[in-house]
Order: sequence, then structure tokens, then C-alpha cells
Amino acid sequence: MQNPENVQNSVSVIVSAISGQTGHAPRPRVGVVCGTGLGGLADALNAPVALPYARIPGFPQSTVASHQGQFLFGRIGGVEVVLQQGRCHLYEGYPPEDVCMGVRIMAALGIETLVITNAAGALNPRWDAGDLMLITDHVNFTGRSPLTGPNHDAWGPRFPDMSAPYDAALGRIALEEAARLGVRRTRACPARRWKPPRKPACTGNWAPTPWACPRCWR
Repeated sequence: MQNPENVQNSVSVIVSAISGQTGHAPRPRVGVVCGTGLGGLADALNAPVALPYARIPGFPQSTVASHQGQFLFGRIGGVEVVLQQGRCHLYEGYPPEDVCMGVRIMAALGIETLVITNAAGALNPRWDAGDLMLITDHVNFTGRSPLTGPNHDAWGPRFPDMSAPYDAALGRIALEEAARLGVRRTRACPARRWKPPRKPACTGNWAPTPWACPRCWR
């Protein structure tokens, strides 16, 4: 389902709350969905302003202990950014429209670039913990999608183009920077299914499908 009314209500609350703390409305250019273990990116923010999800009526609350559960507004390298520090998931019992609500809110706030991160297992025995995997596409095996239900035309067409959901130019920049830093890197097309325990013997079970689909409308 698509939930424009809930998204707009949340945006109004966020703008009012952040304006009250900073004296101006948030105008982030980049949005980052922080995956497991990447919440520490918040330390790179200049003059961060936090807004816990609990202060946003109707916004889904993360039940995962390691997820902070807040939006963080600030600057990195002089660029205004918003971090979604912690998120909710299908396996927590949330429907797709709630799972991707944070991305829709960031889009409504005006972001031009979305960075989605996550921790995932892999089938390739040559990969190791800590490797950087650039996602080039994904396969959705969940049978769930945030695009189902009546279409909200202001967000985009009924059938958005999903042939290239991830920006190739940004991907090249990420790989080049990883090479400069000496980080092992690879490319992959992960599959999304209902999440099992964190480290089964053989896993290839995580793709950012719910978070990537809404952004393809813009």
C-alpha cells in the first residue's frame, strides 16, 4: 500500500521539530539508511540534531536492540544530510508501506541522493566479513512490495522503471574510494526473502528491496 497522508503528517512533524531546534527547516540533499553496525556514521555529522521516531506520531518503531530509532540531521563535508539511524523490517511484522516510510519521508524532505546500507551474508566462500559489496540489482522473493495498492500519482507512475534501481555512477565512486582506502570490494545482486537467524551456514538472504523501490519513483 502507499500511504501519502501518513508520510505528509510525519514530514510536518519533522519540519516543525527540527525548525524549533535549529531555527530553520531541514533541507537535506543526501539521505542515508544506516544498516546494522553502521549507526556510527552519526559520529561524522557536524552539529547533529536528533529526532527520535517516538516523537513522530504514526511512524513505525524499530524493535531491534541494535537500532537507535531516530532521524539525525546535520552536515558531512559541508553537505546537509539526514540519517535514518535504525529502521523497521518485514520480519518484525510491519507491512511494506511502514518499512519504507523513512525513505518516503526523506524524499518528501527533498533529498537528491539516497544511500542504502546493510549487513548481509553471502554464498560466495571467497568473500569475508568486512568486505564492501556494491549492490547492482536485487531479486525480491518475499512476495511483498511497497508499490501494491492504489497508486499515488504524485509519487510516480503505476509501473516505475526498476531496470536500474541503483545509480552506476555513484557505485563507481564507492568502489574507487574503497580501493583508495584499501577496502576489499565486490559487486553482487542479492536476493530478499524472509530473514532467518543472523548467521546460518549458507545465506544470501538480504536485499534492500523495500527501501530501493520507493526511490525509483523520483
